[in-house]
Order: sequence, then structure tokens, then C-alpha cells
Amino acid sequence: MAKKFDYKKYIVYISFITVLVVFSIILRDRGFLSYGNIMNILRQTAMISVAAVGMTFAISAGLIDLSTGSVVAMSALTTALMLRVTGWIPAAICGLLVGFVSGFLNGIVVAKVRIPAFLVTLGTSSVFAGIARTMTNLEAVPIINANFNFIFGSGDIGPISTLFLWTIVIMILGHILYRKTSFGRAVLAVGGNESTARYSGIKVDQIKLWAMTLCGVAAAFAGILYAGRLNGARYTLGENDNMSVIAAVVIGGTSFSGGKGTIVGTIIGSIVIGMLN
Repeated sequence: MAKKFDYKKYIVYISFITVLVVFSIILRDRGFLSYGNIMNILRQTAMISVAAVGMTFAISAGLIDLSTGSVVAMSALTTALMLRVTGWIPAAICGLLVGFVSGFLNGIVVAKVRIPAFLVTLGTSSVFAGIARTMTNLEAVPIINANFNFIFGSGDIGPISTLFLWTIVIMILGHILYRKTSFGRAVLAVGGNESTARYSGIKVDQIKLWAMTLCGVAAAFAGILYAGRLNGARYTLGENDNMSVIAAVVIGGTSFSGGKGTIVGTIIGSIVIGMLN
């Protein structure tokens, strides 16, 4: 007997093709399918895509991170300030460390204090946003380091934007970690049934901690890409990204209750949002 086709597994890809075809017809005279417009969409969605990869791990573990936008701003500002006194590699590392510490703090409270991730990150979002506002007294920080700007946002390698290349790299790394490692399998197990995962010997608290930390690091890298693309940083970066990041993950096929997800679907979900925008 033939197996019944489960369209729900492929809904994000069906949506992507549908939106692409409809817009290609409606906007055929406005260059929607031109290479420049497609690359511009991929360039604009890169930051959401990168942050959404980290969010996929959090939501798959039955968690959520509402502080993503604030971490984006803190990371971008930290990187921009460090570029005044050091090279682009140490500056980028410092930006990532901001995300690591932020995500780790969220994870510690969620895993050890047992406060729901929604409440924890709702609170830390305001704290991190306040820190971002005070770091430069609401002033923008320009970035004049040409190497940094080229590598993390403004450059093109041949006809391809470096932002899109970073999206591909993060997608591949995220997919391998999510599907090919014991950590990824443990994340799905914790999100699917926490009690069963605990009885199976999985260190649930540890998995939650590192899922939240990974989410923070991904948000920080998105902040670095924002800084590179805009040649500067400001406290408003990422402030409207939370819902877009979460939407990309859910549209991409990750269960909001945890236990199921896909990194590739998350990236496609982000691009669908980008096309709609």
C-alpha cells in the first residue's frame, strides 16, 4: 500500500515556492526575479537567518529566547567599540563573548533556578536593552575598518554577498550540530519529553543551559553582521527582530512545543519572511 504523502512536513518549501511564483508573476515588470533583487533579499535576511539557527535549538528544547534583539544590539556595539582599539578578529571575538555570557546567564537561571525561559528572557531583554542604551549614551558608533566591513557584511566575493555566504556557513554548521551530534539529539529529546529524557540519562539541565547559550552566540553573530553591513552600530539594532526570528523558526517546521525541527527549514522560513517584506 502506497504511503500517504504528508504535506505538513514540506509546508515551508511549498510556501516558499508559492510565494516565489506569485510574486514573480505579480511583480514580473518590476524585476522581482532579477539577480540583484534576489541577492538583496538574501542580504537583508542574513541576520534573521543566523539568529534563527540559534533559536531553533532553544525552541526544539522546549525553550524560547526573547532577549535576542537586545543581545544583537549589545554585541554590535561591543564590536564597534573594540574596533577603535584593536583589530577586527579580537573585536569579533569580544562581540561573540557578549552573546555567550548573555545566553549562559539566561541558561543558568532557566536550568538551575527553574524559572520558565519566557519569563527569564523577557526580563533579561529589558536589562540587556538598557545596557545597550547606556554603552554609548544612545550615540551611534561608526566602523571604518575596511576589512571588518568587507568580511561581515558590505563585501561581495564575485557576485555573491558575504552575508549570504555567512548564512550558508552557519546553516551547514547548525545542521551538522542539530542532526549529526549527540547534543542535537539530546536537544530534541528534551523538547519532546523532558521526563523521558531525564530517565534516559540525558543531563536535561545541561542541555537547556547550552541551548540557551548557543542561542545567545547566534544572536551575537547576527549583531556583528548588522555592524558590518551598516558600517556601524546603534542601540536600536535588532529591536524588532524577536518576532521575525521566532516566526522563521516556526514557519520552517520547528514545533513550538519542542522535540521537532529543521535548520534548513528555518533558513527557508527566514527567506519567505524576507520575500514578503
